[in-house]
Amino acid sequence: MTYLSFPRQHARTQRFTLGVPRAFAIAPGGDRVAFVRSRSGTEREQLLWVLDLPAGGAQDPVERLVADPAAVLGGAGEELPAAERARRERSREGSAGVVAFAVDRAVELAAFALSGRLFVADLTAAGGAGGEGAPAVRELAVPGPVVDPRPSPDGRWVAYTAGGALRVAASGGADSDAGAGTEGGADAGGDAGGGAADRALAEPDGPSVTWGLAEFVAAEEMGRSRGFWWSPDSSALLVARVDEAPVQHWWISQPAHPDRAPVEVAYPQAGTPNAEVALALFGLDGSRTDVVWDRDRYPYLASVHWSPAGPPLLLVQARDQRSQAYLSVDTASGATKALAVEEDPTWLDLFPGVPVLTPAGELVTITDASGARALKVGELTLTGPELHLRALLDTGDGDFLVSASAGQAAAAPEIGEIHVYRVPGGSAPAAPVRVSAEPGVHTAVRSGGLTVLTSATPERPGPVTRVLRDGAEVARIASHAETPSLTARPRLLEAGPARIPTAVLLPTGWQEGDGRLPVLMDPYGGPHGQRVHAAHNPHLVSQWFADQGFAVIVADGRGTPGRSPQWEKSIAGDFAGVSLPDQVAALHAVAELYPLDLGRVAIRGWSYGGYLAGLAALRRPDVFHAAVVGAPVTDLRLYDTHYMERYLGDPREQPEVYEANSLVGDHGLVQAAEPARPMMVIHGLADDNVLVAHSLRLSTALLAAGRPHEVLPLSGVTHMTPQEQVAENLLLLQVDFLRRALGTRPRR
Repeated sequence: MTYLSFPRQHARTQRFTLGVPRAFAIAPGGDRVAFVRSRSGTEREQLLWVLDLPAGGAQDPVERLVADPAAVLGGAGEELPAAERARRERSREGSAGVVAFAVDRAVELAAFALSGRLFVADLTAAGGAGGEGAPAVRELAVPGPVVDPRPSPDGRWVAYTAGGALRVAASGGADSDAGAGTEGGADAGGDAGGGAADRALAEPDGPSVTWGLAEFVAAEEMGRSRGFWWSPDSSALLVARVDEAPVQHWWISQPAHPDRAPVEVAYPQAGTPNAEVALALFGLDGSRTDVVWDRDRYPYLASVHWSPAGPPLLLVQARDQRSQAYLSVDTASGATKALAVEEDPTWLDLFPGVPVLTPAGELVTITDASGARALKVGELTLTGPELHLRALLDTGDGDFLVSASAGQAAAAPEIGEIHVYRVPGGSAPAAPVRVSAEPGVHTAVRSGGLTVLTSATPERPGPVTRVLRDGAEVARIASHAETPSLTARPRLLEAGPARIPTAVLLPTGWQEGDGRLPVLMDPYGGPHGQRVHAAHNPHLVSQWFADQGFAVIVADGRGTPGRSPQWEKSIAGDFAGVSLPDQVAALHAVAELYPLDLGRVAIRGWSYGGYLAGLAALRRPDVFHAAVVGAPVTDLRLYDTHYMERYLGDPREQPEVYEANSLVGDHGLVQAAEPARPMMVIHGLADDNVLVAHSLRLSTALLAAGRPHEVLPLSGVTHMTPQEQVAENLLLLQVDFLRRALGTRPRR
């Protein structure tokens, strides 16, 4: 067996996520769970599986493979269309194969795309796992390249996007009428696996228009990765029309390949126009009804929900994100009616799983109320300050399944823990019931009397996935993830008077008396980026750095999620003045507990963490002596509208706020202090989220100021670094830089 170093193992396993089951879909009868998982902890290709749960428990649960991409494609390698590559970049998806699938209401039919081709799978079939002649998987001959295919609730149709159009094809199943609702049958030609009557419902009316796809800020910042939604009766679809004509276009070049033309991207920079987003209702009978709301007041389409409980439900936001409206749609006229309007003087957050309607038609939201983040049904608030709501996982007939952290009124702090709770419904609030038992980080999917509970704890590598029926475990879904070659030993604490959630990692085998340790701060430290988790694997890289001879400190200061609304919103208008002092406070608090060498303190980070690392080296050189600055946002005016304007306002109205918080400005470094500290600046040249212009502007300013730094450009790398060799060597080069900058030696 070939020995792999931890950096290589970490890269090859994609942070030990390969082989872990995910993307669960539970049949309403509770007898079947579909999911994706790779064959091993080092194979990138995801396969579609089903776990059968025989009724009454008379037989053991049985796993079966439904779709193997290698067999389905006949051994051909996967080739991703540009739109699919963009979707995966927005979702930070680094694996291959069946990375996502969608199902009908009965969870009998699944649809997925491979290499831009459309496939459907019978999840009830006991036949083969793809490939020619296999009964479980069929290809539908449709125009491509196919992106985001989704079956109708009744399973008769599959809607998908291709070439900017929203198209519908007959699924070819036993209950499908290939010619229903079409003029002359299929316009795609061919007959693959049952025949696919196919037609376009919505076609682009201009070169900048697409139907059925999420625009950049929706996918990157709002958590909305889709652009069309089936009606519950399968007769129509709500489809988003996106016109990128108003958006400025940038070009991402490939300096390592000067023979290739730059890639043009529509990027809505803060303070500039966004894409124009509208909705229309298309019937399979050929009808079209435009949906009308005040798009000048609420230009952001944040969420769409359409269930049998009532009419379509929209969540729309004002551009400043201080006001949002929940709208119901009249499907006959396209008119909308406000069910509720929320306002907040700072900003309004968006949460997974809401808004939805209960089976009785009541509006369900997550809202900030009386200093807490709570679950609200209609006018009734069901949870209090004992919980800090993270997401709504399921809406049942009489209860709600939620993800939550301990709130400000919790009996005891639960540092880094996220639990699953069942919140009773009814006319009066009742105490939530915790579903997840052991300390750790948990999430769940629920349907048909089953709950699939995924749990990660600090004591064991990787998550465990249990299938529960009425609270009792009836099966486990196996993980094929590799076991890490090192063990993370995070010490979780609340640092300083502000009780900053913090993880401290010391070298393996370190004992009192071994001397003072040089320090590496390892934060993300900003919005959306909780790093302190009560779980093992999230701390593996930090532990590896610790084992190189550092005391590593991971601190989730103000602005990071999971604590309270006030904690998250305290950074409004002031990234630099809040995020950086909290890192300093955490460092000094930990120094009172462990023997730290405060004369040798470095900081590393990526994205917001890279911004924070650069900020630390420039503005607090009295505390920080070196920085690894990865993919940093240095000129905040160059980042996108929905993110940056939420926190810092509109740069056209408040340019001074952007200047004060940026690492670079119109006249070089701003507010930089002496002495100059060395920096390693790292950036992927193909990054379309935080463009390499950020690091180039920083390097230019550092050079003009005569400040020591080195730049590591990553050719062909985006905001992710999934390439194995790149990811491995990035860790090794960072350690080498830190040792040189701090004057430390390798640990023996």
